[in-house]
Amino acid sequence: MLRLHVVVTSTRPGRVGLTIAQWFLERARQHGKLEVELVDLKEIALPAMDEPKHPRFKKYEHEHTKRWAAKVAEADAFVFVTPEYNYSGPPALLNAFDYLYEEWTYKPVAFVSYGGVSGGVRSVQMTKLTVTALKMMPLPEGVIIPWIGKLLDEHHVFHGGEAFDQAAVVMLDELTRWAGALKTLRS
Repeated sequence: MLRLHVVVTSTRPGRVGLTIAQWFLERARQHGKLEVELVDLKEIALPAMDEPKHPRFKKYEHEHTKRWAAKVAEADAFVFVTPEYNYSGPPALLNAFDYLYEEWTYKPVAFVSYGGVSGGVRSVQMTKLTVTALKMMPLPEGVIIPWIGKLLDEHHVFHGGEAFDQAAVVMLDELTRWAGALKTLRS
């Protein structure tokens, strides 16, 4: 079965990305076509890029980089759960991309974005530029969650709803197709 990593990209205190990722993780498991794992950049805790050699050489010196490279390499597809910071993505996500190269290539990526009026789509658009430079395939299908503050319950938990659930299924169907097709390029 193809492996999907659902990546929580926000690392800041008070973040809501984890509850959204947990909601999406359940949808992905119900979908049943991908083996799903949650990856939290806060737990990965990469320092600011500190490898002396360019990632294309894969001559990693630090253990945190070697662990990160192994984690990324084992995935066939990614969903990034991402907020929008100043019309862009979280710094931890860009840093995580910059550590590696080959481990990212020829893998599809989709986004569950959240925020205010834009639902994080500006963050997604900026991040798509980066992932294409890494030879990843960003999908047009996604889950966009606007006004996230109004969609959390009293315990700050996101429960989704019919429109979000349907968007997740459409995105997962496409992600599964692309993951299978792109796997042949990595063989």
